[in-house]
Amino acid sequence: MVELSWLGHAKKTFTHSPNPIKLAMRDGSRISLADLCEETAPPCHLNPLLFNGHIQTIWTVMKDAGPQIIYKRRIFESDDPAYAGQFSVDFVVQTPSPKDDTLPVLTTYYSEKEFEQIDSLDSKPMLVTLHGLSGGSHELYLRHALAPLVAKEGGWEACVINSRGCAMSKITTPLLYNARATWDIRQIVKWLREKFPNRPLFAIGFSLGANILTNYIGEEGSNCVFKAAVVCSNPWNLEAGSLALQRSWMGLEIYSKTMGTNMKRLFETHMDQILKNPKIDVEKVRKLKYLHEFDRYIQGPTWGYPTEGAYYRDASSTDSMLAIRIPFLAINAEDDPICVNEAIPYEEFKQNPYAVLCTTSLGGHLSWFQVGGTRWFAKAADAFLIKVANEVDLEAPLAEKVEANGSAVPVCKEATYDPMRRRLHVPHVPDASS
Repeated sequence: MVELSWLGHAKKTFTHSPNPIKLAMRDGSRISLADLCEETAPPCHLNPLLFNGHIQTIWTVMKDAGPQIIYKRRIFESDDPAYAGQFSVDFVVQTPSPKDDTLPVLTTYYSEKEFEQIDSLDSKPMLVTLHGLSGGSHELYLRHALAPLVAKEGGWEACVINSRGCAMSKITTPLLYNARATWDIRQIVKWLREKFPNRPLFAIGFSLGANILTNYIGEEGSNCVFKAAVVCSNPWNLEAGSLALQRSWMGLEIYSKTMGTNMKRLFETHMDQILKNPKIDVEKVRKLKYLHEFDRYIQGPTWGYPTEGAYYRDASSTDSMLAIRIPFLAINAEDDPICVNEAIPYEEFKQNPYAVLCTTSLGGHLSWFQVGGTRWFAKAADAFLIKVANEVDLEAPLAEKVEANGSAVPVCKEATYDPMRRRLHVPHVPDASS
């Protein structure tokens, strides 16, 4: 049961393996991942007037200007013919360009000449960012986390991968994105590694982007090149979350309806491309009201799932967390009305020494508003990332490496459990040179 938080003082709880990995520090000492996460997480003192998860979450509609982040956008063509199409990546820059009304505020396109000069051999940390459902690089919650890092005194570089069709980007095939759409981040990470060979790469994901990021890191396993990652308000178990939303009036008529409306608007924007898929029934889509209906009538037919439940079970990141092999911090609020507490994989976190879960008794969904409008989760995430980047020996192997209990652990002579076994299989599509 979630404790009441007196005057906005939320309780923090850390869940992790009894034997978390130990990280080698630059000063020669070692620290456990759990201790590092606890040391860097500031006290969670939130606005006492926003005293529960619903009020915290609904307060996100009260937009303020927030910190300014300037972007240059580059369009990438997918290098995997199985997921053909284009997607946009917004890179943080320091100097604004003339306004472009076809893009979100403070965002312009790279010129070809500018992009040709983007290579760098510097060793600044670089943050790869994934936004939430139907969002983009312009989102306020995202800018709160990026601003302290990319300020000149922070010294970080960053980019935001916009999900296909989001943030005023165009799509060129019937494919939007889904909760396990890891193909675009995989392409960009490979590209970043080649363009910036000296930069240590880190990652942060929010809400649906947190789910995608967790899936990606799990898929990569011990080959993941990120030095560390943070996920905020991850929905984890999508089926449990969807059913929880449908159980209450607020869940269904406020949250699910709002998210369904946002996704329906995305469909209307890109309808000409999406309807090239003959399996999409436009009349059913236009009548839908809730998020699970969008997943039933768009995601199911697009990806071959027979029901939205099958999609949720396949795309959930609960099992993916067991396959993670980099330092990983997850931040969730126990009173989050969208990414509900019952969907958080507490027991799985106890099985993976590479992962730590920080839950707070108050905070809502991507909210955690403090007096003055700042957000606690941004401070906690940034403090963790800065500590790892500045004080951990990033070239040292993970000290006292231990095998997590989710990776092919024998349960009998011939049986193993593979947390990353997936049901959706996309057939190989040969490229033009084949």
